[in-house]
Amino acid sequence: MKSGIHPDYHFITVTLPSGTEYVTRSTYGEANATLALDIDPSTHPAWTGNTQQVARGGRVTKFNNRFANLGI
Repeated sequence: MKSGIHPDYHFITVTLPSGTEYVTRSTYGEANATLALDIDPSTHPAWTGNTQQVARGGRVTKFNNRFANLGI
């Protein structure tokens, strides 16, 4: 590997909103820095799969409705 072009990869502490902490390796900040997350991945719908799809009638829906009777 070339020297001087790679970021420093070190241990940091990640703090979740619930107070849970864990140590991981990252290029964030300095060594032994703390990263406080605003959103807890264990409860957020994006990671738990509890998302609800809302039919908003966007462009694709309007297109499909307009040309539905063509039988293509």
